[in-house]
Amino acid sequence: MMKNSMVVAAVFALVSSPSALATGDVGKGQEIAAGACAGCHNPDGNSIIPINPNLAGQHAEYLVKQLMDFKAGGDQTPNRNSPVMAAMVAPLTQEDMENVAAFYAAQTPVSTGNANNNEDMLEKGEILYHGGNIDNGVPACASCHGPTGTGIPPHYPVLAGQHAEYTYTQLDLFNKRKRTNDDGVMQKVLTRMSGAEKRAVSEYIQSMETR
Repeated sequence: MMKNSMVVAAVFALVSSPSALATGDVGKGQEIAAGACAGCHNPDGNSIIPINPNLAGQHAEYLVKQLMDFKAGGDQTPNRNSPVMAAMVAPLTQEDMENVAAFYAAQTPVSTGNANNNEDMLEKGEILYHGGNIDNGVPACASCHGPTGTGIPPHYPVLAGQHAEYTYTQLDLFNKRKRTNDDGVMQKVLTRMSGAEKRAVSEYIQSMETR
């Protein structure tokens, strides 16, 4: 019970923390995205490559934070480690990032559906997403990302329709502490989730309708 309380407290601290809203130029962002981002995320941000995330309709504030976290400052290690993304964001200013984020936030996400026909797995994922796992102290994903997967900016991204492979990979990175740019909330959650639970909730998230 104490561990659960610590996770919930961390969640409320993040939700209540102030943040500057991203107010970028959509047109300028489209120009940047067409040159640097389209190859991996598609021109409109609806990625067709399962390991690369869908960005269309994602919260602009969240995208700005992630782009900034990918960027190294001098001799400092980036807050989010990805050699590919580090190279992509290296020439971008914060204004560029806000413009790109504004462009993707303005795009319409397309539901990817789910190729996994394992109904038992999807049902398990649905239970985890909406109700968590009381026995293991895993809180419901919906408590931070919303019952329909719409998220809470700037810290909690839209999840609905996200590629299962990408989601699973990120959960695994959080679990192994190879991704640590979330103030420790996801690490606390993932230490209690099994590999099967991570896979199930990832598949369910992909099956959720985009909005």
